[in-house]
Amino acid sequence: MGERIALLFPGQGAQSVGMGKELCQRLPAAAALFSRASDILGYDLLELCAGGPAEELDSTAYSQPAIFVASLAALEELKQQSPEVVEQCSASAGLSLGEYTALVFAGVMSFEDGLRVVAERGAAMQDASEASPSGMVSILGLDLKVVTDVCDQARGDDVLDVANMLCPGNIVVSGSTSACERVGDLAEAAGAMRVVPLAVAGAFHTALMAPAVDRVAAKLAGATLNAPRIPVVSNVDALPHSDPEEIRDLLIRQVVNPVRWEDSIRWLLDQHGAGRFYEVGPGRVLKGLMKRIDRKASCENVTA
Repeated sequence: MGERIALLFPGQGAQSVGMGKELCQRLPAAAALFSRASDILGYDLLELCAGGPAEELDSTAYSQPAIFVASLAALEELKQQSPEVVEQCSASAGLSLGEYTALVFAGVMSFEDGLRVVAERGAAMQDASEASPSGMVSILGLDLKVVTDVCDQARGDDVLDVANMLCPGNIVVSGSTSACERVGDLAEAAGAMRVVPLAVAGAFHTALMAPAVDRVAAKLAGATLNAPRIPVVSNVDALPHSDPEEIRDLLIRQVVNPVRWEDSIRWLLDQHGAGRFYEVGPGRVLKGLMKRIDRKASCENVTA
């Protein structure tokens, strides 16, 4: 134990203009994924990823399918470079959107079904964000209890809740724009090292995303889900699930529930015995979080 391998897949915010371009130029399997994706989506996804513009790629409606496909393209790179890593991988997890990538890797959903749900999820979350001015704020240097107390003080009549528990001292809160402004001042007064408003469309993983739930549920209802061939840790309860219907329900709940990323990683470390991690997809966010959760665990990037 201690050296089991787990693959981790990034979520929204990992996107950058240029991702996927070089990979697709030298790896036919990656180019084929983008081509299949473009047929399903009805626009040239690789062109958007490779050339932007950034404002369009950063839109939730586009960034979610883009990161999903770019991460699976990076997985094709890992399959070619280190096939033994993919074969020996015994568990997986993905941050928010990345959970879908992990489920496709684990055989729960086909690439096509996964992409259709992710595209609808991105569009529905974008629409919900535009319907209600809201945002997310990263609070660094406070523990969960203090952040929860600060949210209670700042909420007022607005929506404001913990949305992402990423690693020790890195907690993201989501809510109405006015509540997000209030929480920053209160968090700093409570001793936060930094308060960083995030460049996202809205208050993901809170009740403000409720309008997106029915659309995600309807799309998931049309998708075929299978039992996973390896454990995939759910963002909602930081546990793996084998029942496809339970997985479907958790994916619906994930839209409005907080992401328990630190707890998910601790399950992989402590319950599963994972010691080698690979962050597969654009960006290096998950590797940074891993260092804060467990310095001893190794985490390598396989970037898109």
